[in-house]
Amino acid sequence: MTMTEIAPDIVELSGLTKQFRIRRDNSLKDRIVQLGNRSNRPRREEFTAVRDVTLSISAGTTVALMGANGSGKSTLLKLIGGIVSPTSGTVHTRGRMAALLELGAGFHPDLSGRENIYLNASILGLTRAEVDARFDDIVEFSGIRDFIDTAVKFYSSGMYVRLAFSVAIHTDPDVLLVDEVLAVGDEAFQRKCMDRIAQFRADGCTIILVSHSAQQVAELADRGIVLRDGAVVFDGEPDDAIGVLRDVLEGRDVGDGDAADGPVRLGAVEVLDETGVRSTQLRSGQPFIVRLSVAAATPLGRWAAGFSINTPLGHMVFASNSDLIGVRLPTVESSAVVDFRVENLHLGAGTYHVHANAVATDAGGVHGIAHGATFTVTTARPSLGTTTGDVTVIVDGA
Repeated sequence: MTMTEIAPDIVELSGLTKQFRIRRDNSLKDRIVQLGNRSNRPRREEFTAVRDVTLSISAGTTVALMGANGSGKSTLLKLIGGIVSPTSGTVHTRGRMAALLELGAGFHPDLSGRENIYLNASILGLTRAEVDARFDDIVEFSGIRDFIDTAVKFYSSGMYVRLAFSVAIHTDPDVLLVDEVLAVGDEAFQRKCMDRIAQFRADGCTIILVSHSAQQVAELADRGIVLRDGAVVFDGEPDDAIGVLRDVLEGRDVGDGDAADGPVRLGAVEVLDETGVRSTQLRSGQPFIVRLSVAAATPLGRWAAGFSINTPLGHMVFASNSDLIGVRLPTVESSAVVDFRVENLHLGAGTYHVHANAVATDAGGVHGIAHGATFTVTTARPSLGTTTGDVTVIVDGA
C-alpha cells in the first residue's frame, strides 16, 4: 500500500446496541416467593451492555478495547465476531475472522487435542487439507505435543488457551479478536503470543483486543477505545486512552484528573523526543523530554514538580524532580509547562510508564498522575533488564 492509499474499513459498526433481559425469578423457590409478593418490583429487567456504538476500524490496525469490568468490552467483541446478535444497529465485517473470546470456546471436552484441532479449525474456515498442512506447526506452537491425544477435559486452563490460540493464529485471519486470553499461561508463552500478534500486525492483519494491561496496549495498539456503561467515552491514541481509563477506573469524569479543586493540578504528561516532537518510540540513550502541564487555582510562589519512569510491573527505574535538581520553579499565576530534559538514560528494551506529580509547598496541596504517558525503548543490541550498556567479551587462554 502506498502512502497515498487509504486502508479500507474492515469493521463498521452503526448505532450498535445490545440489551439482555435479567430475570429475578430463575429458580422455583424464587417464583413461589414472588407469587406472594405484592410489591411492584419487576421480575425482569433490561440491561444494556452496549449502548449506541458507532465506529469503524481500518484494515491493518490494532485496536484495544478498554474499560472497567462490566463496561461492555467483551460483549462488543462478541457482536463484532457474530457470536451474539445486536438488539439494534448493524455490524459489517469483511474477510476471515478468528476469535479468541472464551477459554476453550469451540472445543469438545470429550475429544482429544488432535481431534479438536480439526474441529476448531474447520469452524474457523479451514479445509481438512489445510489443517493437515498446518497441523505440525499448530502443535509445535502450542507446546503440548505430549498431550495432543489426551481428551481436552483433562487439560489445564493454560493448555486450553495454548491450543486455542495456536489454532486461531494458524488460520491466517484477516481479523483477529482477542479477549484477555493472553492473561492465561506462563510468562514465556505470553511473550510468545505477544510476538506472534506483533508479527500479525506487521503483516497487515487487523487485531481487536480486550486488555487490562497497559503494557499490552502500549506495545501493540495503534488506537485505544475506552468504554463506560456500554458507551464509548474515548477513541484515540493508546497513550491518551490509558489516561482516560485511569479516570474511569477511579470514578472521575473523563479528563478531570485528580484533585481538580486543589491548589495545584497536573494536566497532560507527555514524552517528547530531543526535537520537541511527541513520541512513543525512543532509542536507548537518546535524549528526551518529559513535559508536565500544570494548573494553579491561585498564584503559587513555592512549588515543585517531578516524574518517575517505571516498568509495567511497577518497578521504578529512574526518577527526578525540581528539588533534587536544585531548581526553584518560578511563580505560577494560573498555568505553566515544565520540561525535564533527560540525557544519557540507557534503558533496556521494553515499555515504560511515566508517573508525575506536582506539590504546592506553601498551600499544602499535591497532585499526582499515574501512567500519565507511555513509551517504548529500542536498543541497538539485544539485552535483558531495565538498563543496557556496551559489553565486550574477552577470552583468555582459548
